[in-house]
Amino acid sequence: MRGTDVQQGGLFSYVSVGSRIPANHPLRAVRVLLDEALAAMSRDFDRVYAEGGRSSVPPERLVRALVLQVLYSIRSERLLMEQLDYNLLFRWFVGLSIDEPVWDHSTFTKNRERLIEAKGRASCCAGWCARRAAAGCCRTSTSRSTAR
Repeated sequence: MRGTDVQQGGLFSYVSVGSRIPANHPLRAVRVLLDEALAAMSRDFDRVYAEGGRSSVPPERLVRALVLQVLYSIRSERLLMEQLDYNLLFRWFVGLSIDEPVWDHSTFTKNRERLIEAKGRASCCAGWCARRAAAGCCRTSTSRSTAR
């Protein structure tokens, strides 16, 4: 007997976004390293953001989203926000739950500019690259083999 194609949205979901990501996916290792670098920068982020006022895009999520933009060659922040809206892998990497709304691209851009002005990006990238090199996740220019 053929089943019916009835589409009904679930009221509740008991599956986490992280459980949908394969255990051996390369972004899992990248996220661990990036989270370590971001945790080390928590005090730097506290100095950049005010204690009061309207909440902004969390800097940790902002940096994770920017890393995705670079890794997946997403050409604009508008397209990045579109990907974050429906791509479960991207939602998990950035730290968004399935129900959380994605930021408007202009809000994201303004928060990115603020973070760059605070020189957070440079120190984050330096810390992340240093951790990657220490963990042996990448080669330095002097350690490349000449054999092809």
